[in-house]
Amino acid sequence: MANVNRLTVDGRDYFLPDPVTDLKHEILVAIQSGGGYVNIPPLRGGPGIDILFSPGLGVTWSQIDVGGDNEASDSDADGSSSQDDQYGI
Repeated sequence: MANVNRLTVDGRDYFLPDPVTDLKHEILVAIQSGGGYVNIPPLRGGPGIDILFSPGLGVTWSQIDVGGDNEASDSDADGSSSQDDQYGI
């Protein structure tokens, strides 16, 4: 089971790799000091993006489970398959 961290800033979502502890601290320090840029790393490769964080900016953190449960069944309660196409993609 894999988790992805989602940072929502002013209505925009940014998906982040673990760990996010240092990033959370950097954002908090930027806001507490009246504002500042923090580099948000990409989920996979690349330079990331610099975001200006300031007091009053809407910021939320959440964690999303993106992994499948290996013990879960592909069949519905009535035994029918829940797959949309013949190839199971």
